[in-house]
Amino acid sequence: MAKKRKKVSMQKSGFIKGAFIATLGIVLTKILGIVYVIPFHAIIGEKGGALYGYAYTIYLLFMSLSSAGIPLAISKIVSEYQTLGYYNAKKRAFIIGKKIALLLGFICFLLLLLFAPWIARAVLGDLTGGNTIEDVTFVIRVIGTAILVVPVLSIYRGYFEGHRFMEPPSFSQVLEQLVRVLVIVLGSFMALKVFKLSLTSAVGIAVFGATAGAIASYLYLVIKKRRNRSKFNEKIRPVNEPIITNKQIFKKIIIYAVPFIMIDVFKSLYSYIDMVTVVQGLVSHARFSVVDAESVMSMLSTWANKFNMILLAVSTGIIVSLIPNLTSSFVKKDREDINLKVNQTLSILLFFTVPMTLGISFLSKYIWMVFYGDSVYGPSVLAYFVFVGFMIGLFTSTVSIVQVLKDYKTVIFSLFIGVVLKFLLNDNLLVAFYKMGLPAYYGVITASLIGYFVSFLICIIQMKRKYHINYEEFAKNFIDILCGSMLMVFVLFLVNFIVPDTTSRGISFIYIVLYTGIGGVTYFIYMYRFKVMKRIFGNRLDKWNKKNNK
Repeated sequence: MAKKRKKVSMQKSGFIKGAFIATLGIVLTKILGIVYVIPFHAIIGEKGGALYGYAYTIYLLFMSLSSAGIPLAISKIVSEYQTLGYYNAKKRAFIIGKKIALLLGFICFLLLLLFAPWIARAVLGDLTGGNTIEDVTFVIRVIGTAILVVPVLSIYRGYFEGHRFMEPPSFSQVLEQLVRVLVIVLGSFMALKVFKLSLTSAVGIAVFGATAGAIASYLYLVIKKRRNRSKFNEKIRPVNEPIITNKQIFKKIIIYAVPFIMIDVFKSLYSYIDMVTVVQGLVSHARFSVVDAESVMSMLSTWANKFNMILLAVSTGIIVSLIPNLTSSFVKKDREDINLKVNQTLSILLFFTVPMTLGISFLSKYIWMVFYGDSVYGPSVLAYFVFVGFMIGLFTSTVSIVQVLKDYKTVIFSLFIGVVLKFLLNDNLLVAFYKMGLPAYYGVITASLIGYFVSFLICIIQMKRKYHINYEEFAKNFIDILCGSMLMVFVLFLVNFIVPDTTSRGISFIYIVLYTGIGGVTYFIYMYRFKVMKRIFGNRLDKWNKKNNK
C-alpha cells in the first residue's frame, strides 16, 4: 500500500491539473499566513508589526537577488531538456543550479549581516518615538539566516516542477508555512508573555520562523527526491544527446534566471520605496505622528498585505504550472498552443481574482475587525490596497509569459518603467491626495497601481506585436467576468441595506460568511448561466492535458 501511495503522489501533471495543484498548495500556504496574524497581531501590536515588516521587506529584496529566478529557471531548463531528451544535461543543470544558489545565498547573507545598520538608518532617518535603529538592525540580521537555506530549497522545487511533479513542491510550501507559523506565534508568545523578553526579541524570534520553515521544507524535498530517484531518471525518448558543457548550462541558467530575478527585485523595490518614504512622508507632509505613520506602514507591509497574498497565490500557482508547459510549446514552436495558453492563463487568473478583489474591498471593515480589531486606518487601507495585489498578480503572470517567450528586453523595460513611475509619483501623489482632502496614503497606493498597470500594458502590447497573440477570447471573457463581478457587488450593496452595522468581531465574522456565500453564489450562477466557465475550463483543457501528458 505504501508503494502504491508513493507512485500516486509522484504522477506528472498537465497544465490545468498542475495549475490546480500548485494553486491549492499556495492558497493553503497563504491561508495559514493569514490565520496566524490574528494571534500574532494581538501579541506584538502595530509597533511590533512595523518592525516585522521592516525585516521582511528587506528580506524579500535580498531573497529576490539570491534565488527568486533560479527555481523557475531550473524548472524551465529541466522541462526543455526533458522534452528534447537531454537527460545528462538535465542532471548537471540541477547540480550547477544548487552551487549557484549556495553561493548567492551566502553572499546575500553576508551583505545583510554587514549592512543591516546602514539599512536601518536609511529606513528611519532621524525619526524618534517608534522603533529604533538598533531594533531594525537586529531583526534584519536574524531573518538573514533564512537566505542560507531558501535558495537551495528553491532549486529542489524547480527541479520537481520541471518534471511536472507538482504535489511534492506544493506540499513542501504548506509544510514550510506551517513550521514558520508555529515558530512565529508560539515563539513570540513565549518571549513576551512567559519569559518577559523585549518586543524586539519577540519579533526576532518570529522572523527566525522563516529559517526554521525553510529547513523543514528542504529536508522533506531531499528525502522525497531520494525515494523517487527512478522517476527522475526515466527516459522518454532515445536520442543522441549533443555535447553541452557546464559553461553553456551555467550561461543558460543565468539568462533564464535574470529576468525572473528582475521581476522579484523590482516588485521588492516597490515595497522598499514605500518603506523609506511613507513614514517620513506622512510625518512631514500629512501631519501624522510617528506612531500613526508607522502604524500605516505596518498595514502596507504586513497586515493589509496578508490579504493580497491570497490573490497572488492564484497567479503564482498558475505561473508555476504554466512555465514548463508553455516552455514545451515554445520549444515545439506550436504557436497555436502558445496563443491558447496565454489567453487561458489570463482568463483563469481574472476568473478568480476579480471577484476576490472586489469582495475583499467591499468587506474590508468586517475583515479588519475579525483579524485585527477596531482601527482608524486599517479598513480604508485594505479597501484600496487590495487592488495592488490584483495588479501585481496580473502583471507577474504577463511578464512571466513574456519571459518564457524569451523577450527579455520587454521584461526589463516594463519593470524599469514601472519602478521609475512608482519612485517619481510616490511622494508627489501622497502630497496631492492630502491636499485634496483624501487619505494621504492613498497616493502611495495609487503610485503602485499606476506602475504595475503600465508594466502590464507594455507586456501585452509587445506580445501582440511580436508573437501575434490574439486577445479576442481573453477580452470576451474579461467582459463577462467583470459583469458577473459587478452584479455580485450590486447584490451585496442591496444586502448591506438590510443588514445592520456592527463593531463585534463575532458578528463581523458571520457577516463575512453571509456576504461571501451570497456573493459567491451570485457570481458563479452568472458564470454558469452565460457559459463563461465552460469557455474557460471546457474542452480545450482536456486537449491540453492530453498533449502535455504524452
